[in-house]
Amino acid sequence: MNNTPHLPETTPSGRRTLLRAALAGTVVAGSGLASAAMPSAIASASARTSDRPAAARPATPAEALRALAAGNRRWRSFRQEHPHESASVRRALMTGQQPFALVLGCVDSRVPPELVFDQGLGDLMTVRSAGEVLDEAVLGSIAFGVLELDIPLVLVLGHQSCGAVTAAVHAEETGERLPAHIQYLADQIRPAIDHSQHGDKRVDATIDAQVGLVRSRLAAEPDLAARIRSGRLAVVGARYELGSHRVRQLG
Repeated sequence: MNNTPHLPETTPSGRRTLLRAALAGTVVAGSGLASAAMPSAIASASARTSDRPAAARPATPAEALRALAAGNRRWRSFRQEHPHESASVRRALMTGQQPFALVLGCVDSRVPPELVFDQGLGDLMTVRSAGEVLDEAVLGSIAFGVLELDIPLVLVLGHQSCGAVTAAVHAEETGERLPAHIQYLADQIRPAIDHSQHGDKRVDATIDAQVGLVRSRLAAEPDLAARIRSGRLAVVGARYELGSHRVRQLG
């Protein structure tokens, strides 16, 4: 007799429901320590995701862009609110999430999206890779946010003095082979290198060009493109300036 444990069989629709529940962060009854440790009042909390009324959650690309712009104004003027961190928000988020924007940013420690845009728990889905480089994991994460969580805005966020772009430009100019997996990043960024510029200006121009290439590639993805045509999604490029703390839209 075969005693190997196996997963229960599910229908395609059942598997999709399970995927949504698992990746959206839904708390499921009987899910071990998490459910056992939570009072019934918390377990039955509504699925709202912030202090503000549910209707105030940005629902369109334009509304999402305005919310990010307002948050960045607070950040760069040192008037950040650190919203949506209260005990009630934390409890509500146990039952689900409804972020209003997805930010694809660099891994640079100086550019954390939740701080740069002064947003709180449950507001943003963030995907980060050096130089905003795309691979299957990054693409899959973005697709999940848009297709499963109905996020209306994807913002590709580059930044001043990007180390990944600097390394890619240096490697191309010198022919130097970069260590281990860093070479992969340089290879992915190379098509964006702006040969019309030189020195520091080349790096700076390539930062913007890389954002533009990534934005264009995402906008061309069939599932995302369909939502863009219907007005349900926008894919926007932007750049963060380390000196002024300002985010400005590109293109």
